[in-house]
Amino acid sequence: MNNRKSIKEWAIDDRPREKMLAKGPEALSNAELLAILLGSGTRDKSAVELARDVLGLADNSLKKLSKLSIHEIKKIRGIGLAKAVTIVAAAEIARRREGEIDNDEEIIKNSQDAYKVLLPMLRDKQYEEFCILCLNRRNKVIHKERISSGGITSTQIDVRRIVKLAIDTQATAIILGHNHPSGNDKPSESDIDVTNKIFHATKLFEISLFDHLIITQQSYFSFMDEGIFNNF
Repeated sequence: MNNRKSIKEWAIDDRPREKMLAKGPEALSNAELLAILLGSGTRDKSAVELARDVLGLADNSLKKLSKLSIHEIKKIRGIGLAKAVTIVAAAEIARRREGEIDNDEEIIKNSQDAYKVLLPMLRDKQYEEFCILCLNRRNKVIHKERISSGGITSTQIDVRRIVKLAIDTQATAIILGHNHPSGNDKPSESDIDVTNKIFHATKLFEISLFDHLIITQQSYFSFMDEGIFNNF
């Protein structure tokens, strides 16, 4: 005989939705917040218990949870496609929220400013991705876009697409950024070669390549700061 209580039978303070309404979201545990996203549990587990299983898959780390794919989350019994998609969507919203900056902070003065804009676009990615920031004459970011996504160690870059995007957005300068999932922030010969090509291609249209940042979870490498452009 199953003596388990459903969430509806729990005390009000133990029900995630009611607890949030009564005490605010800050009062909820990570599992309770995640349970609200899941919406329901299974015949054998409540939504909170199912949420704990999901967190357990990520060692109870929200940071690790944000890196999990839909396929990985679906491995948990009771998590179907809809629930897995909801979790990944919530993680992406959080990531994009970090990428939203105030107008006063959109002016790129140095590599650190560029890093702050690029990091939310490239953080927690398991594969190499390549992004571009388009700037106006005041060095304000007027457009940002993910150009390509590749494998663990490389991604293919279309120089013509980058030049076209810069022209279409009427940018006077661009900043490039890509991640190294390996954690090594040093540029490869391929990184230097493609940057050289983009540097000279944009120069033909009087568009400046201000910098190219290689971003890892812990650090970044700036082509401008390291003087690599001086060799082009």
